[in-house]
Amino acid sequence: MTGFLILAFVIMAAGVIAVPLATRFGLGSVLGYLLAGMALAPVLSTLRVDVEALQVFAEFGVVMMLFIVGLELEPRKLWEMRRRLLGLGGGQVIVTSLVLAGAMYLVGEQWRTALAIGMILALSSTAIIIQTLTEKGLLKSEGGEASFSVLLFQDVAVIPILAILPFLALPELATAASAAVSEAGHGHGGIDLTEGMPVWLSGLVTLAAVGAVVFIGTYLTRPVFRFIAAAQLRELFTAAALVFVIGIALLMTLVGLSPALGTFLAGVVLANSEYRHELESDIEPFKGLLLGLFFITVGAGIDFALAIANWGTVLVGAAVVIAVKIAVLAIIARIAGIRRQAAWLFSLSLAQAGEFAFVLIAFAVANFVLDRETADMLLLIVALTMLVTPLLFIAYDKLIAAAYCRGEGRDADTIDEDNQIIIAGRGRVGGIVDRMLDAAGYRATVIDYDSTHLEHLKKFGVKSYFGDATRPDLLASAGIARASLLIVALDEREQIDKLVRYTIKNFPHVHVVARAIDRDHVYQLWAIGCRDVVRETYDAALRIGRSAYEALGADRQAANAMRDAFEDMDRTSMREVAELYREDVPAWDNEPLLAKVRELRAEWDPKLREMMDDIIAMGH
Repeated sequence: MTGFLILAFVIMAAGVIAVPLATRFGLGSVLGYLLAGMALAPVLSTLRVDVEALQVFAEFGVVMMLFIVGLELEPRKLWEMRRRLLGLGGGQVIVTSLVLAGAMYLVGEQWRTALAIGMILALSSTAIIIQTLTEKGLLKSEGGEASFSVLLFQDVAVIPILAILPFLALPELATAASAAVSEAGHGHGGIDLTEGMPVWLSGLVTLAAVGAVVFIGTYLTRPVFRFIAAAQLRELFTAAALVFVIGIALLMTLVGLSPALGTFLAGVVLANSEYRHELESDIEPFKGLLLGLFFITVGAGIDFALAIANWGTVLVGAAVVIAVKIAVLAIIARIAGIRRQAAWLFSLSLAQAGEFAFVLIAFAVANFVLDRETADMLLLIVALTMLVTPLLFIAYDKLIAAAYCRGEGRDADTIDEDNQIIIAGRGRVGGIVDRMLDAAGYRATVIDYDSTHLEHLKKFGVKSYFGDATRPDLLASAGIARASLLIVALDEREQIDKLVRYTIKNFPHVHVVARAIDRDHVYQLWAIGCRDVVRETYDAALRIGRSAYEALGADRQAANAMRDAFEDMDRTSMREVAELYREDVPAWDNEPLLAKVRELRAEWDPKLREMMDDIIAMGH
C-alpha cells in the first residue's frame, strides 16, 4: 500500500508542477506531461516501476478521449463542413502520409513499416495548436479556422488509421513475439471470441458487435440514462457513464477490435443526445487524469541513451518531418486559395507531429507493425517536433506577420473612394457597424483581407476593398490623412494593436474606435493611447445579464437600470485600472494593477449592491 501511495504522489505531483510551468512558457499541457515523465524516469527506475504495465492502464485515457471527440462531432456539422474537411484535412493527411512513407521506403524500411510511419507522423498536435492559437487570438482568423478544419479531420482520421495498422503487421515480428510468449509459458491473458473462427464468421461477429454499439447508443442509452437521472444522484450518473464507456471498450476487445474505435463510434451516435453534455462533463475528469498519466509514462519511457547515441538521426528525422509537412500544407493552402499570411500560419502551426502519434506508436508495437527500436526512435522524433513548435510560432510572429504588414502580401485593390470613415475588417463586427452607418446615410471605406469573404459580399452588392489595413500605403490611399473616424474591427489582436498604434502616432486628429478581444486587451489599447475601446463580447454580455434580471422577476425598466448601473461602475473602474497597465508586464504580474483591482472591488461592490437593491425596491 505504501509503495502505491508513493508512486501516486510522485506522478501526480510531477504533473501538477510541470504542466503549469510548461503552459506558462507556451509549451502546452502535453509537453508538460512529457517533460514530467522524462524528469521522473530515474525515480520510477529506482522504485522499480513497470512503466509499460502502467502505460497499458493509462491508455484507457485515450479510449475516453476518443469517446469525447466522438461526442463533439455532430454528424450535421460534419456534413456542413465536408468540403473544407475533405479538401484541407483529407488532402493534408493523405499527401503527407504518402510523402513521408515514400521517404522512409527510400531509406530502407519495408513498405508496411514505411506506410505506418507516414500515417503516424501525418497527424499534428491538437492540444498545442488550439491552445496557442487561442492565446494569440488567431483561432478565428482565416489561418486559424483552416488549421482547425485540418485538426478536426485528423481527429476523425485516427479511427481508420487504428483500423488499418493491424493489417500492416510484419510476420517476422508476430512470429518472434509468439516464440517469446511460448518460451515464457504464458500469454497476455486477453480474450478474443473470434480467435479460431473462420474468416467469414469472424467478420459477421465483428459487424454484429459494431451494430450492437450503434443500437445501444441509439435506442437504449436514452431510457437507461433517463431512469438513472430520475434518482437525482450525480455520482450514480457518473458511474453509469463509466460503465457505458468501459462496457463498449470491453465488447470491442472481445471481438478483436480497438476499444478506441468502439467508444469513438458510440460518441458519434450520442452526439445529438440530450445527455451529451452530461456525459462529457462526467467523463472529462477521468479522461484528463488518465491521459496525463499516459503522456507521463510516454515521457518516462523515452530512451535517452538511444537519443544520445543517435542524436544526428533524431535531428534530421525531426527536420524532415517538419519540412515535408510545411511544404505539403503550403501547396494545399495555395490550391484552396488561402491568402499568403494565413497560409504561413496554417503551414507553420501544423508542422509538428501530434499527441496521437504516441497512441498510434504504442498500438503499432502491440500489433507487430513496428519493432521496439524503431518505435523508440519515432518517440524521440515526435517529441522533438513538438518541442520546436513554439519556435515556429515565434518565427511566424517575428518574420511572416511583420513582413506581411510591411507590404509583402498579395496586391491590394485600388481604392477609388474618399470617405471620412474607414472601417478595417468587414467580418462579424465590422459588417454590422458598416450596415448601421450606411442606414444612417454615412458612407465608409471598408477594407478586409479575406478575399473569399469579399467575393461573397460582392454578390450581395456590398462594396469592400481587399487589402491589409495595417499597411501605411494602403491607409494613405484610403484617405487616412483626411478621415475623421477609423473603426478597427479586425480579428487578430496583433493586427489591431499595430493599426491603432500607427494611427494614433501619425494621425492624432483621427478618432479611433477599436475592437478589443478581452479585458486585458482593453488595458493594452488604452496604454497605446486609444480612448474609445469596445470589448467584442461586452454588449452581448450586458444584454444577457439584463435578460437574467428579467427572468428573476425584475421588470424591463428595472432590469435596464440595473444593467446601466453595472456598466457605469465597470467603465469607471476600467479607466482607473487601465492607467496602471504596463505593456511589458502581464496584468496578473502587475502588483500595482492587482492592488487597484482589489481596492476598487472592496469599494464598488457594496455600493453597487446597494444601488441594485434600491432599483429593485423602486421597481416593486
